[in-house]
Amino acid sequence: MITESDIEHIAELADIGISKDEVPEFTTQFNAILDYFEVLDTVEGESAPDAGIVNVFRDDEPRPCLTQEEALANAGSTENGFVKAPRVM
Repeated sequence: MITESDIEHIAELADIGISKDEVPEFTTQFNAILDYFEVLDTVEGESAPDAGIVNVFRDDEPRPCLTQEEALANAGSTENGFVKAPRVM
């Protein structure tokens, strides 16, 4: 169970401004969320079904592509076979 002092500590760690008036409401909400997790822990279920799952990726097939010169034809500026971009810093 989370106490009001726990909520104040968490708010301080997260650098969230919570007023003293809001602490009781957050404490109630936080405990309700934790109660939901306790309910989920009691649920028993099977792992994800694996029937009918197939690999949806296709095999790579080499195809003709642009030459380096064709790829750089519309580049604004090139250097040593690469696109030259402005310096960032």
